[in-house]
Amino acid sequence: MRALLRQALETDARLVIPAGVLAQVWRNPAKQVALGALSRGPTTTVVPLDRMLAEAVGVLCGKRKTSDLVDASVVLTGRREGGAIITSDVDDLRHLDKSIELHRI
Repeated sequence: MRALLRQALETDARLVIPAGVLAQVWRNPAKQVALGALSRGPTTTVVPLDRMLAEAVGVLCGKRKTSDLVDASVVLTGRREGGAIITSDVDDLRHLDKSIELHRI
């Protein structure tokens, strides 16, 4: 993950992080220096869970019979942004959408 973060910062890659993902991994700010730098980077957008996305997340969870709201927000954000998703939860995300581009970390 550190190598990926370093590469993203060095290449000015456009990154989109659903706010729920940031909340889920942000346990100890003192140990999250690289993630903090990435999330505040000039090419990074943190997508809020607004009403429209929240409703779509609920519908997707209902259709796929799952309760992981963060995973569903990742899938829907990936669909909307049209980019690849970097994740350690490939199987869970694939359950939500078999067509999205996933890369295991």
